[in-house]
Amino acid sequence: MVELYAPAMVAEEPLTRARAVGEGRVADRDEACATLMRGSAGLILSEATSVTPMGVGYPDTPGIWSAEQIQGWKKVTDAVHAKGGKIVLQLWHVGRISDPIYLGGQLPVAPSAIKPAVHVSLVRPMKDYETPRALETNEIPGIIEAYRKGAENAKEAGFDGVEIHGANGYL
Repeated sequence: MVELYAPAMVAEEPLTRARAVGEGRVADRDEACATLMRGSAGLILSEATSVTPMGVGYPDTPGIWSAEQIQGWKKVTDAVHAKGGKIVLQLWHVGRISDPIYLGGQLPVAPSAIKPAVHVSLVRPMKDYETPRALETNEIPGIIEAYRKGAENAKEAGFDGVEIHGANGYL
């Protein structure tokens, strides 16, 4: 683990930058690198990155499920490595903390059909969350597979590791 922090022994924690480009939710190298490379962190944890289109819950956040996204992230990891840094991808599926506006009109999925007690972030005017659809038992392997594939895609994109974002009611 120590080698991930070398040479600076400092880590930049994940920050949601919401700078992914277009409908494809591709990480933008210029935007990301301008932010990431200002400091001298030895290890950078990326912003939360959706493993599936049904795991999206915020505007302009990146994904890691398509070849286009892998190539976008590859530009970022190459730039970080060129500066001597390491970078870890934070894998993410927001589960019930989403809204049909981000899911092509579909309901978010969750372990149970219980909606969050707060308002949808970044949607104006403010509104309550929708009651999510409870996952069927046979759907759970698909979520696990999305994370597995996300980790595989992260490796292909040049990341030095992955972290699973499991807070806030996320899957």
